[in-house]
Amino acid sequence: MRLFAYGALAVVLVVYLTSSGLSASQTGLLLTLTLVGDTAVSLYLTTRADRLGRRRMLIVGAILMVAAGVTFAWTRDFLLLVVAGTIGVISPSGNEVGPFLPIEQAALAHVVPPVSRTAVFAWYTLAGSLATAAGSLCGGVLSQALQRTAATPLASYRVVVLLYAALGAVLALLFTRLSPGAEVATLDATTTSFGIGRSRTVVLRLSGLFALDAFAGGFVIQSFAAYWFYLRFGVNPATLGMIFFWANVLAGVSALLASRLAARFGLVRTMVFTHLPSNVLLILVPLMPTLPLAVLVLLARFSISQMDVPTRQSYVMAVVRPDERSAARPSLVSLPFFIAGTLKIVYDLLLYRGFVSAPERSE
Repeated sequence: MRLFAYGALAVVLVVYLTSSGLSASQTGLLLTLTLVGDTAVSLYLTTRADRLGRRRMLIVGAILMVAAGVTFAWTRDFLLLVVAGTIGVISPSGNEVGPFLPIEQAALAHVVPPVSRTAVFAWYTLAGSLATAAGSLCGGVLSQALQRTAATPLASYRVVVLLYAALGAVLALLFTRLSPGAEVATLDATTTSFGIGRSRTVVLRLSGLFALDAFAGGFVIQSFAAYWFYLRFGVNPATLGMIFFWANVLAGVSALLASRLAARFGLVRTMVFTHLPSNVLLILVPLMPTLPLAVLVLLARFSISQMDVPTRQSYVMAVVRPDERSAARPSLVSLPFFIAGTLKIVYDLLLYRGFVSAPERSE
């Protein structure tokens, strides 16, 4: 449900904000502050989830989704949007933001045996990708359908934003049903206020690498990619929804294949050797002269882009202690594709060099 909401919003968010009167620079600043705020909220909630309760923190995150969605739909005031985007939880990328992913990963690792962990994360990723794909399709089709009636484009996009808020409210209710089995029974006495104790060294090393990858990925979030197709080729919302529907379907299938590759080649090798060609394809997207070729390269990229996700999730769970697991013109607008792809390749090479020979904990 959460990923469906993210996918629906990502297709229309940038177009909605620019249609509301925000300039391109204001929209970029708002999305940047939104991601920064989501990171801060995620850090605060997840580092306390093991001690204060994982279910409680998930409910808080869902409520912040509602607050952000309602505010974005209600006002055009830039300062209010900045406050709502920074404090609330809103996904401009179509991908996971807020406290949900790390807490849910920790809960899953808590209740499944280590031998099944990568496969379970692969199915978890597949379910999320399919939901994101369905949301992307729904967001694009819904806004396009509303525009064929009496609704203005801005009003049609606002409906999708309100849908995001409504799904956040339902999500909060569903999280109240989470099993007590997902909670941590005992905590390590060395754990700090940031939720990390004896795993501090490996967490800091991995965090630095993941930060590089996330920084690169921030240049081409799904909302931006949708906006790029809109600027470059004049693609309408329904077509954008269809493009990212299939992109996320392929991404989900690629995640499912990751567990088999990891069983044969190891977690780190699977991460690096699937992520590298994915980012080369990312660089090629803006070099394509026509819409069909650009879409084809984008879909090829998504077909292998998520193979590193369940393997990376499983690797982190393997090396971290159980009670610490939660813790603009079309020509210029192409630049982020090159930056993102290049930085992600640097991330792959550093990850491989630093961790390929490190043992993978089996429990």
